[in-house]
Amino acid sequence: MNLYQHKVQYYETDQMGIVHHSNYIRWMEEARMDFLSSIGWDYQKLEASGVISPVTAVECKYKCTTKFSEVINIRVYILEFKGVKLKLGYEMTRDDTTVCEGQSEHCFLNREGRILNIKKVYPALYEALSQRVVN
Repeated sequence: MNLYQHKVQYYETDQMGIVHHSNYIRWMEEARMDFLSSIGWDYQKLEASGVISPVTAVECKYKCTTKFSEVINIRVYILEFKGVKLKLGYEMTRDDTTVCEGQSEHCFLNREGRILNIKKVYPALYEALSQRVVN
C-alpha cells in the first residue's frame, strides 16, 4: 500500500468553502501517479516503453467534506490485477476520519490502441504490480 498526501488548495473549493466533488477524482489520479513512481514504473517510463493505461471506470463515495488547507492522506492499493486490467482502491482520510473512498479501473494499451497483456509483454511490470495486490 502506498500513502500520498494532498494539501487542499483554495481553488479546489466552492463558494461554500468546501472542496468540489470533482477534485477527489483528480486526487486519485495524483495518488496513482505517485504509486506508480514508488514501484519504479512512473508514467513517463510506461509511455517510453510504449504502454498507455487509460481509465476505464471510476467510482467515488463521499463520506465527509474537506476544506481549504486540510491535509488529506490517500492510501492506494491494488484490488485486482491479472495482466490486462488493473483495479485500484483509494482511501482518503483527514486525521482518523475517512472523507472519501474510491476505485479506478485501467487497461493497458500499446501506441496503436491494442490491448496488452502485461504479463507477456512486460514481465517486470507484471511482477511489480502482482506483488502489491491486496488479498
